[in-house]
Amino acid sequence: MAKIKAEPFAFPVKHDELALIVIDMQRDFAEPGGFGASLGNDVSRITRIVPDVKRLIQGFRNAGLPVIHTMECHRPDLSDLPPAKRDRGNPSLRIGDEGPMGRILISGEPGTAILPELAPVKGEVVIEKPGKGAFYATDLGRVLQEKGISQLVFAGVTTEVCVQTTMREANDRGYECLLAEEATESYFPEFKAAAIAMIRAQGAIVGWTAHVDDILESIAHA
Repeated sequence: MAKIKAEPFAFPVKHDELALIVIDMQRDFAEPGGFGASLGNDVSRITRIVPDVKRLIQGFRNAGLPVIHTMECHRPDLSDLPPAKRDRGNPSLRIGDEGPMGRILISGEPGTAILPELAPVKGEVVIEKPGKGAFYATDLGRVLQEKGISQLVFAGVTTEVCVQTTMREANDRGYECLLAEEATESYFPEFKAAAIAMIRAQGAIVGWTAHVDDILESIAHA
């Protein structure tokens, strides 16, 4: 079996059962004036991973492997937004409010869209998720089952919240999970470091982590 150089040990990859999940690379989280910036975050930390995320996406496309995108967003009527979620964050600008790029984190609004450089192409699945984890209240599980996927490579933001949450959900469902280190980021470097340490602790208790170049080399020779 082929292996990808990874931590805490090599990832035993099954190329015909492998997919890439790109988590929430949305304008509202990565661009000045978006929701992330309104909370006082340095969005340049997010935009700097775009080249590596793009390389990873292109590598999977070139190898004929599935690429799945997620977007955190809610229905326009906010019926899937619990008050406990809406009431947190910046009191002056909340989910559903009008922001510089339309209503914040609402399906169909400009700010909710994936960054143009990473936009899905025809045939790629886009999962709109109301929660942090991509399995909650979505069709992701069904999509993966239909595609025969058992292994997932993760990229996107933020490492400690939506990425890690989805990895934990996937791990509990029996998927083998690999995080691409340079293709994920947090507004807080210490949070990213802590999340990576937790993911691969105790013999890959949640999953593995690897460098983008090592992942790309493996899938290019599949």
